[in-house]
Order: sequence, then structure tokens, then C-alpha cells
Amino acid sequence: MFNLLQKIGKALMTPIAVLPVAALLLRLGFGDVFDGQVALIMKSAGDAIFSNLDLLFGIGIAYGLTKNNDGAAALSGAIGVLIAKAVYLSIDSEVNMGVFIGIIIGVLAGSLYNRFHAIVLPEFLGFFGGKRFVPIVTAIGAIVVGVLAGYFWHFAQAGINAFSDAIIGLNEVGTFIYGTLNRLLIPLGLHHILNSIFWFQLGEYTYIKDGIEVVAHGDLHRFFAGDKTAGTYMSGFYVVMMFGLPSMAYAIYLHTPKSSQKRVGAILLSVALTSFITGITEPLEFLFLFIAPLLFLLHALLTGLALAMAQMLDIHIGFGFSAGLIDYVINYKLSTNPLLILPLGLVFALVYFILSYYTIKWFKLKIFEESDAEKTLNTKEEALAFIEALGGVENIVDVDSCITRLRISVQDNSLLETDTFKALGAKGVIRPDSKSIQIVLGTKAESVAEAIKREI
Repeated sequence: MFNLLQKIGKALMTPIAVLPVAALLLRLGFGDVFDGQVALIMKSAGDAIFSNLDLLFGIGIAYGLTKNNDGAAALSGAIGVLIAKAVYLSIDSEVNMGVFIGIIIGVLAGSLYNRFHAIVLPEFLGFFGGKRFVPIVTAIGAIVVGVLAGYFWHFAQAGINAFSDAIIGLNEVGTFIYGTLNRLLIPLGLHHILNSIFWFQLGEYTYIKDGIEVVAHGDLHRFFAGDKTAGTYMSGFYVVMMFGLPSMAYAIYLHTPKSSQKRVGAILLSVALTSFITGITEPLEFLFLFIAPLLFLLHALLTGLALAMAQMLDIHIGFGFSAGLIDYVINYKLSTNPLLILPLGLVFALVYFILSYYTIKWFKLKIFEESDAEKTLNTKEEALAFIEALGGVENIVDVDSCITRLRISVQDNSLLETDTFKALGAKGVIRPDSKSIQIVLGTKAESVAEAIKREI
């Protein structure tokens, strides 16, 4: 189950990757940048994505869960979502599963593909064998899912609503809990699962589109639909990603041995700018996560506090991808009190710096040693070095990646050479069980994974 949740979390990044485009199109369609027909075209294009998130999740997750990222699984996911929705709406027109139907069907289609993509049928049915069998069996499964949803989803929805009301009812305390858990789940790669609930399902907002009443679910979708109360579970991340983490990076730099400061400074500057501009934080977080977990715990608690403070100050600013400078500029005019992010960010930059600096000093945390060195290799050499450190080709079962980490299944974990991974630039290594490993590399993870696949 743990491995499945990790794979779902990784697969969620495929449909989520299209959201920045949708957010930008919606932003350009609000009438203050373009007007008339151009604004309408932009808004319609953005709405087309946000109105079909369930379909995108079904396609993206099905595609992401397959061993070879095959298009047949993506097609099956799309077919499954369309069928399941049609079935449950025919039973109960009040049912609205949001992105959950996409997640469920995506997992179903991906799993069925892995199980049946090589099936051999009798000769007279041979045309429907192999990959062509997957959409057929997915369609049958989707009918079952649709029937169950039509008759029983209202019970699940009642539970989700109760959870939503409980979290919302806790006000800043609930926001603090979410923000802290969001960071604590990063080492396991399960924070995307948590985000899918808060950003795509929590709460609802009713608005009129083309004369029809439409309901938007989730903090992110509601924000771009025009709900001025949305953004509660996103706003505080701007404080952390644009101010807090770069400040922590500077504190780490000041505690780096002078002989290593030039090299380490270049690394820290790169990952700090990545966090500030794009909101991608894992390259920086994984620099100290395993070496100084106490520092990461401090970061998680401060993230929860930043989200709670943003809510207390009535700041509501969402994002299409992550809370970096790009999204801040794009979404500024759609937001409530976005200017307060700047003074709050400066306060948190100071808090992050002071607490990080003295935590490193008092607990004598050694994040960068003088002997730290990374090898510079070309793509082929790097891939071969990783294969050797993974125990050779015969020890590798499956190679996958997400934005910042390699996810590899192996025959035997004892053959892995952790020190070599570090020398090759790994920021951290996670061993969920005896048959799998995650190697945190930063944003080059996907290209390294493809190079390893080519060499294998």
C-alpha cells in the first residue's frame, strides 16, 4: 500500500503539471490584460482545463502508474472516467465526486494495464488481445465503479464534508496542522496525496458559467473560479518558499567550512533561487533532510505557522503550480491582501534565519563537510555509475522518477552503494522497503532516469 501511494503521488504530478498553463490562461482572461473576444478566448481555454480536472487526473494517473508509460493506459483512464461519471449521474444526478473519480479510475486503469497488457486471447478474438484488451476491461470496471458511486458515494461525501468542516472549524489551528503535515510527508513522497484533498476537494464554491450553475471543489479550483475565501491552504507557502527557505540556506552557508564555501555557496544559491522563483523546494530541503532532520522538523513547524499567520491576516492568494515569484506576479490581482506577503515574508525570513543559525550551532549539525565533493560526469558515464551503484543491471527491476527523485525497484537492497549515490550528487536516499529505493537528485532526476533506461 505504501508503494502504491508513492506511485499515485508521483503520477499526480503529470496532470498537475498542466495547471500553470490553465492558471495563466484564466489570469489573461479576467479582462484587465486583454478585453473583448481575446479575453473570452483565454478564459474559455483556462476553464476547459479546470472544468475537466477529473478527466485529466484519470488520464495522468493511469499513464503514470504503468511500467512503460503507455498511451493505451491513458486512453483507458479517459474512457473509464467518462463511463463512470455517466453511470453515477444516471443513478443520482446530485453526485459530484470531483477529482476523486479521476484518481480512482486512474489507479484502476493503470493497474489493469500492468496486469493485462500482454494477455493472449483465443485466435478468433486475437484482435482484442494485448493492449487493446485494457480499455475493454477498464470500461467494465468503470461501470462497476459508477454503480457503487451512484448508490454509496453520498456516504463518502458526508465523511469528506465532515472532515472539511472539522479542519475549517479549527481555523488557524487546522491550517497549521495541514502546513506541518505537508512538509513532514515530503520524505515519503506522500504530500501530493494530502494536497489532492485540500487543493482539489476541500470546500465548495458555486458560480455561474455560461448561464449554468457550476460547483468548484478544492482550495485551488475555488480560487481560480473567483472565490475570495479560497487560498487559505496555499497563501502561506509563498512566505516559506520565497523568504523562509532561502534565508535558511544562508544560515547553512554561514556554518559551512571556509574551504567549501565557494562550492557549497553555488549549490545553495542555485536551490534557493529555484525555491524563490518557481516554488520548487525539494532540491533545497533534501540537502539537509537526512543529515539534519531536526532542522527539517523546524522547517515543517514554521511552514505550518506561516500558513496559520497568512490566514490570520486574511491573505488569500493561490497558485497554479507552486508558491514562487512567478505565480505571485501572475496571480497578484486575483488575490486578497497579497501585498501583506512581503512584510510577513521578511519577518519569517528573519525567524527562519535566527532559528536555523542557532539550531545548527547549538546542536553542532554538520550539513556540509570539507571532504564533500561531487563528480562531474557526462550523461552516459553518470548513468553507468548509477547502474553499478545499484548493484548492476541484473539487480534493477524497474526505473522511474518524479520531478526531483529517482524511484527504483531492485532485487536486493543490500547491494546498493549509498556513498556512491552521494558522490554522484544525491541529496538523500530513502529505502521504503527491501525492494525499493528513492534517490533524491533535484530537478535532473528525470533525465538521469531516462539515461539509465537507455543504458539498460
